[in-house]
Amino acid sequence: MTHTGERHSPRGTPRSGERPAPGVAPRAGLAPRVSLLGWSLVLLLGAVLGFGLLTLWITSVAVVALWVGIPLTLLSTVLVRWFADLHRQWAADRLGEPVARPYLPTPDGGWPVRLWAILRDPATWRDWAWLVANSITGWFTYGLSFLFFLCGVFYLSYPLLYALTPPQVFRTPLGNGFRLHSVQESFALVPLGPVFFLLWYTTAERLANLNALVTRSLLAPTAQAQLRARVAELAASRAETVDTQAGELRRIERDLHDGAQARLVSLGMSLGLAEQLLPDDPQAVQQLLAEARASTAGALAELRDLVRGIHPPVLADRGLDGALKALALANPIPTTVVTRLSGRLPAPVESAAYFAVAEALANAIKHAQARRIQITVEFTPHPGTTAGLLTMRVSDDGRGGASPDGGTGLRGIARRLAAFDGTLSADSPPGGPTEIRMSLPCASS
Repeated sequence: MTHTGERHSPRGTPRSGERPAPGVAPRAGLAPRVSLLGWSLVLLLGAVLGFGLLTLWITSVAVVALWVGIPLTLLSTVLVRWFADLHRQWAADRLGEPVARPYLPTPDGGWPVRLWAILRDPATWRDWAWLVANSITGWFTYGLSFLFFLCGVFYLSYPLLYALTPPQVFRTPLGNGFRLHSVQESFALVPLGPVFFLLWYTTAERLANLNALVTRSLLAPTAQAQLRARVAELAASRAETVDTQAGELRRIERDLHDGAQARLVSLGMSLGLAEQLLPDDPQAVQQLLAEARASTAGALAELRDLVRGIHPPVLADRGLDGALKALALANPIPTTVVTRLSGRLPAPVESAAYFAVAEALANAIKHAQARRIQITVEFTPHPGTTAGLLTMRVSDDGRGGASPDGGTGLRGIARRLAAFDGTLSADSPPGGPTEIRMSLPCASS
């Protein structure tokens, strides 16, 4: 087995593959602006489509009393939410951070029940407000950028347009006070082309980011909605944590009752019988004492296993790094451990991370039929603080097909991590390979 321990690079040095921090700073280079030019045309067409969806929805609501408006309203709502999701993704790509969907769950039931729930959802009305705002602000953001580019092309090619068009066209480009009489005079407008190209180059990124900010302000969840979602998430996490801890307590009680306690009861009976036989049959007493010693050793072994299942001593002594290496040494499949930890983590976080990795490793051993496993643990601090994100990856070359919904134990890991605001995701196509990614926000000492 191979074990490697690596330390962090200096805090100011970005690692390869690390995503840049969220922000709206303009990107250098011509290629991003040319890409935005195409996006500007797509978004302008989208603004027209959005206005059409707004018209459809207003018409549907107007005839909802005729019942035919109910399916039309539901259909237009689905279309608008799909359309808004596309713009959320656009804003997320521009700003470098996700834009969450703010919609409330739609209850089961008939069309009237679902329609009433949709109409009561504040996010629905914010979608319609965004459609109105986008049909206006779009022309002053990406529309203005597209116009700057077209003006640049127009003025650079003005002499050609002057020569190819009828005499009554393109002769007064700046009004009747500025009339052109020849192709040579039309070259006076050519310098305006680079001016507009410069305006397009310097404003394209900023105008696109401005549009993304407007989109996020209207389509992202409000602070109140985020607070409600956070409260619901914490309530669910607390309930799952309570259930998990209750299950752990029942397991400990069962293991004590069926294991160590039964052995200790047997030990007491053996010692009592030995006490009775001591005057008459010393040889039988010797055999009983040997059985008692074996029962004592078995009870101690079971107690050690039980304690190791609660909090492994190696975790307290050597930290997460040493505990994972010890876990890999006991693994029957060749396992590589790569750690990048700048210091000790809080004990509850180390325990949650250890058992999450251990469970993922057990799943790989049991289900994946893997020949090689790699465990990678890395702590990434936030700039200027000791807080950061602990990421864990358990990769194998097995048959794949792992899913949090597949009953492979990943849901239990996700519940354990959720108590610490952690997340779990699985990349496991059929045929493999598999990578289980887990993360925990925490602080390092």
